Amino acid sequence: MHLPARWGLGAVGAGVTMIVGLEVASLGEMNLLRRTISEHGLGPDAWIFGTGVVLLAIGSAAIGLSLARRRLAGLIGLLALLAWSAGLLLAGLFHKHDWSVGPSMSGSIHRFGSFLAFLCLPLAVVIIARPWRGRERRPASLVAFGFGICSVLYVAAMGVAMYIGAQQGLPWYRIMPLGLVERGLAIVEVAGLIALGVWAAAKRLGGGGGERGDEIVDVAAEDGRHVHPVRVD
Repeated sequence: MHLPARWGLGAVGAGVTMIVGLEVASLGEMNLLRRTISEHGLGPDAWIFGTGVVLLAIGSAAIGLSLARRRLAGLIGLLALLAWSAGLLLAGLFHKHDWSVGPSMSGSIHRFGSFLAFLCLPLAVVIIARPWRGRERRPASLVAFGFGICSVLYVAAMGVAMYIGAQQGLPWYRIMPLGLVERGLAIVEVAGLIALGVWAAAKRLGGGGGERGDEIVDVAAEDGRHVHPVRVD
């Protein structure tokens, strides 16, 4: 396994586990259909939520590093993935608006970070895992691309619903069961991210003979009979 990808998947897994644990613990206390995931940041377990989101952001950045080192991600895809990580950091470090008190600067930063993250990850996954890449294509990349397309369509459907609601004078947070919609989008997007991590962590990539970086490629030595494996660093 490529080490940054392995660390990244571990951090993503730990972060997701912490957030899912909060979700399960709050089943009898929070309306998951209406309340967003960020609501955990306003309660006594806010530090758990913040730590989980930050771990998810760090793991995403590590996966991006692995993809870049293995030349699987171009500049645009990598920047989109890093924007997702930056958005997550903002969302994890700054709490959402506590409407029992009123709007706050922290809440505005949190909202910006959340929008940045949820918009950038689908683009990053689709751009990086596009199936017409050629020899680098693997099952994990195709799975990532599929989740990326689903995420893009998901976000587009949300945009259309918000536009239709605005035309009817409805506030955007009243148009749909926001908590349910956000959780569905989070599941699809994080699944695409994990598929990218699995792709980056693969020992060998599809097609041809080997790959660049720290993998072993076979180089034929002109000795008449033998082929010697040579490590390319």
